[in-house]
Amino acid sequence: MSVPKIFESEYRFCKILWEVEPIKSTELVKLCKERLDWSKATTYTVIKRLSERGVLISENALVRSLVSQEEVQSAQIDELVEKSFDGSLPAFVAAFTRHKKLSADEVSELRRMIDAYTEEG
Repeated sequence: MSVPKIFESEYRFCKILWEVEPIKSTELVKLCKERLDWSKATTYTVIKRLSERGVLISENALVRSLVSQEEVQSAQIDELVEKSFDGSLPAFVAAFTRHKKLSADEVSELRRMIDAYTEEG
């Protein structure tokens, strides 16, 4: 299943949903007002839009996601790597690390992830 595109403001909304789901739409409206300063109409518009795109479901005034935060993040990274680095993960990592010094713990974690991936493969 392909993860639908989620734009920045929608992602901020989804972060709230993932944190508290399932949630009644009226409660979600209150949280969006508090955290995003959205009106009731804006929140319901986003619920409708994301529902139509298969990101969430709203039934009987209860809202829950159909895609996880991890799925969305992975799709966003895949799109970035494909669009900006011609699909090259090493080019992406090189660009990322060129401007951000990795800590020893981060390097160790990356090595562990690569080792685990090669053992699976």
